[in-house]
Amino acid sequence: MTDGPPRTTISAWRPPVPGIAEVFHAHFTEHAYPSHTHDTWALMILNDGAVDFACDRHRHGVTGSDTVVLLPPGVSHDGRTVTASGFRKRVLYLDASVLPAGLTGRAVDGPVFGDAVLRHRIHLLHRSLGHPGDAFEAESRLSFIRERLRFHLAALRPPRTPGREANRLAAALRDLLDARLATGLSLQEAATVLHAHPTHLIRCFKQTYGLPPHTYLTGKRIERARGLLLDGRRPAEVAGTVGFHDQSHLHRHFTRHVGTAPARYAAMRGHPSC
Repeated sequence: MTDGPPRTTISAWRPPVPGIAEVFHAHFTEHAYPSHTHDTWALMILNDGAVDFACDRHRHGVTGSDTVVLLPPGVSHDGRTVTASGFRKRVLYLDASVLPAGLTGRAVDGPVFGDAVLRHRIHLLHRSLGHPGDAFEAESRLSFIRERLRFHLAALRPPRTPGREANRLAAALRDLLDARLATGLSLQEAATVLHAHPTHLIRCFKQTYGLPPHTYLTGKRIERARGLLLDGRRPAEVAGTVGFHDQSHLHRHFTRHVGTAPARYAAMRGHPSC
């Protein structure tokens, strides 16, 4: 499936394996992800090339075939190509329950692992996910991957946390945005509900989560749209369901975040190729 700049390819599907929300393979030559969050853990390996990304406002560079990247749920991150040839990546979006929530902060401080064994295990898992009927093998491989990830994260130092007031207000606003994903709300309404000045609310949210509230909301809507499209829902229907004004509004933001149009993304479901 080809879309966007020349040599850009994307493949996405939802395997019948507990714990894996989505499999995403891509070759990007020019694409740059805007800052966003996921409800899932994002476990990435590179086939080739190099990628530059920020996790919670700290930049990292990744290259080579022995590197593994783990991005935790609810933490802002972006990504961009480094060279003209871009990069090829394979990503597993893992349910938040796959790893303990208490390890999130450690993953923020150390999202990159130089571990050839872990990288090979992830490669073998991707290979089994490409063959219908190998779900039991995939579950077994995921179990060993989870064990090794927990080993790496346990070795990292405990993370720093923002101030209590910033944490409290940011968490309250995040809960409010999550609850109003489809309908949305104004900044003034949020400030009134949370008894805080609008600009103070924005500062607290950005300090805690690394991106402004409106950017967080857009990213959440895109993530929800991805799931609905892989479930077989039509883009026009998905747009209204997740809170976009219309299909063109969804198309613009979806293409910027994912690197392909919603209709093309939906057409990929059930086709583990790339």
